[in-house]
Amino acid sequence: MAEQRSGGGGRPISGSMRPTGGDKAVAGKKQYFRRKKMCRFCVEKIYDINYKDVRLLTSFISERGKITPRRISGVCAPHQRRLAEAIKQARNIALVPFSTSL
Repeated sequence: MAEQRSGGGGRPISGSMRPTGGDKAVAGKKQYFRRKKMCRFCVEKIYDINYKDVRLLTSFISERGKITPRRISGVCAPHQRRLAEAIKQARNIALVPFSTSL
C-alpha cells in the first residue's frame, strides 16, 4: 500500500509549507536597488520648519490634503513632528488647504 508523505505525522501540508516556485519568479524579474531614504531637513541642515513656507510644506502634502507619512517621505521622527505642526498651523490660517474640493 502506497502512503503519501505529507510533512510530519500523516497530516497534510499546510499552504505556507508548500513550495511555491518563488525562486523561478525572482530569477526572471529585474532587481532594483532601493536607496536608503535620508531626511531632507537633516541633509540641508534646516533646523526650524516655518509654517509660512508654503512651497516647502506643500511638498509634504498629498493631492487629497493629507500629510505624507514618514515611511514615504523619508523624514526623520523629530522633523516629521515639527513638519506636522507647521502644516497644521498653515491650515489654520488658510495658507494650505485642509483638503481638495471635488
